Amino acid sequence: MTPSELLLPSCPWQLLVLLLKLWLSCVGAVGAANGTLCTARGPASYILVFTGHWSPETFPKQYPLFRPPAQWSKLIAVTHNAQFQLWQEGAPASPGVRSFAEDGVTVELVKEAREARRRRAVGSMYRTAGILTGVGHSSTELLLQPKTSQLSLMAKVIPSPDWFVGVDSLDLCEQGDWRKEVTLELRPFDAGTDSGFTFSSPNFPTNPPENITQITSQNPNHPANSFFYPRLSELPPLATVKLTRQGRTPTRQNPLSNHILPHATLPKRFSETPLDCEVSLWSSWGLCAGPCAKGGMRHRTRYILLRPANSGTPCPELEERAECTPPKCAATR
Repeated sequence: MTPSELLLPSCPWQLLVLLLKLWLSCVGAVGAANGTLCTARGPASYILVFTGHWSPETFPKQYPLFRPPAQWSKLIAVTHNAQFQLWQEGAPASPGVRSFAEDGVTVELVKEAREARRRRAVGSMYRTAGILTGVGHSSTELLLQPKTSQLSLMAKVIPSPDWFVGVDSLDLCEQGDWRKEVTLELRPFDAGTDSGFTFSSPNFPTNPPENITQITSQNPNHPANSFFYPRLSELPPLATVKLTRQGRTPTRQNPLSNHILPHATLPKRFSETPLDCEVSLWSSWGLCAGPCAKGGMRHRTRYILLRPANSGTPCPELEERAECTPPKCAATR
């Protein structure tokens, strides 16, 4: 038997091993694309606690006190893989996101999630009760599966044109294991479907719609913007989300709850935000009045647009005088 004949039988096995390695690498690549690379053993149960920090001390500008007062809508949370996106900064809002961000209606969002669930891109959808004040808690219990280990959520800012806070595609599976605890600070986003600047702006659709953008202390760069605080480098958190993994997997899910609260539920106190006084432009000068011997005086005024708060810059003078010559004096000379 020749040496070549001795080597021939081993070639198919080597080829098979090579093909197996290629197949496994391809499966890994597809798994990464589908967001299913979580190798955790079994599902994980989490308690999600949403805390609103929207107070008149932290956000004093145009703080809504009535019709309606500052509050939060129900929170919508979806577990999914990389084939689904509830919302994304820099991308246009879906019909469901638009309906929820503008009116707090969840019908279209639920429809979109159910369609994605048929494609096995979504695991479950959860919600919490709304919060009737700007500062408060809501909570629910989540069950995440390794195949749908990502979490996205939204809560509408009420009142507002189309503003919301949320989390986009947070993966709770890290290095093959479930994360124990995650706390996220949330800041406002504009859905890009309504052109209002203030909390109580009337409905004025943005045509064509714009992409979802984060609202900052200087963007939109307009004094009328309810979140415009030019003295701040960034806005304080409008809300926070805390996710805590539970020791044992529950026997049944609790998709709507508002009573599962951990210890130390007092909201974190953020520093007061200084609000500077804002005044209008000067009015036109009034008529010149007074005796000719002493000369006349004329006046102009301005009014307060926004009163200062939290040690902000005080208001300047609202009335100004200037000497003048009455018209009748000039006519008699």
